[in-house]
Amino acid sequence: MTYRVVEWSTGNVGRHAIAGIDARPDLDLVGVWVSNPEKAGRDAGDLAGLGRELGVAATTDAEALLALQPDCIVHTAMADHRLFEAMEDLQRFLRAGINVVSSGPVFLQFPDQVAAEMAAPVRQAALDGGVSLWVNGVDPGFANDALPLVLTGVSERIDEVRCMEILNYNTYDQAMVLFDIMGFGRPLDEIPMILQPGVLTMAWGSVVHQLAAGLGVELDSVEEWYERLPATEDFTVDAGPIAAGTVGALHFEVRGILGGRPVIVLEHVTRLHDDLAPDWPQPAGHGCYRVIVSGEPNYTLDLQLLGSDGDHNTAGLKATAMRLVNAVPAVVEARPGLLSALDLPLVTGRGLLR
Repeated sequence: MTYRVVEWSTGNVGRHAIAGIDARPDLDLVGVWVSNPEKAGRDAGDLAGLGRELGVAATTDAEALLALQPDCIVHTAMADHRLFEAMEDLQRFLRAGINVVSSGPVFLQFPDQVAAEMAAPVRQAALDGGVSLWVNGVDPGFANDALPLVLTGVSERIDEVRCMEILNYNTYDQAMVLFDIMGFGRPLDEIPMILQPGVLTMAWGSVVHQLAAGLGVELDSVEEWYERLPATEDFTVDAGPIAAGTVGALHFEVRGILGGRPVIVLEHVTRLHDDLAPDWPQPAGHGCYRVIVSGEPNYTLDLQLLGSDGDHNTAGLKATAMRLVNAVPAVVEARPGLLSALDLPLVTGRGLLR
């Protein structure tokens, strides 16, 4: 069976999603939405950097794309800075009877313990439309739902599950995320959006609760912790300049507590320069997602990232895109409603082996 798909946005993730949709023989790209009028009319293959045309022109006309009645929308438009607008977009798609796989808002991947009230209208829209919504990616997503849960399947006893992202974001060309949301390049006494009380739990608490649900336990509480270190010299990353003395490294944890101790931990170690914070956890390879299951036995699993262009951040963006694209058939065939990773069958790269 072939599924008709619309790609919604052509930014850092969306352009890789277009390439991924084109790569799957069971997906047919029928439309592309862009927010920038200058991109309207350009071929999807051009916007994705494929070096060839796909015969699908991008448009800013949302209603025209919804009128196509695709089987699924791959929604990769940035939601961090427009949370409520993104929620309204998702509801509009779902009420139109169109399934959606989306990279955000990230709390929707497993929202009931962190934002059930906010998620309720989206869940109802999916039920009203008789379709499904699945929010995922690589983190939050594959690196801290499928990967750790599969690893726990070979455990005899589990004392702690720790999911880590250890990456240098120096080639991540998204100034809003790096500077405005994460606070890099800002004074250490300035608390950015991501570190405001409750924001880490809103974003990654769903990860912790989903893992707990997958392991059949209910957490007592979720706690946040973070530390930051300054850049030791002036340098420039792809998103812009970093001055000495401003934030150059960020380390945070979202800890699921059971019986007075952390049992499920989401940990991020983010640097903008490899020499910063040498005492913090170091990656395998250029960058990695690491799962540590402590118990009997003890397991450590490193998922190393590297794109064919030699950049680990490219690999992360592609992983986010392909986690969504490869799940389209499963989501279309799933029960109506708001889905989590616990609801889907094993998602594979079916049809991608050359």
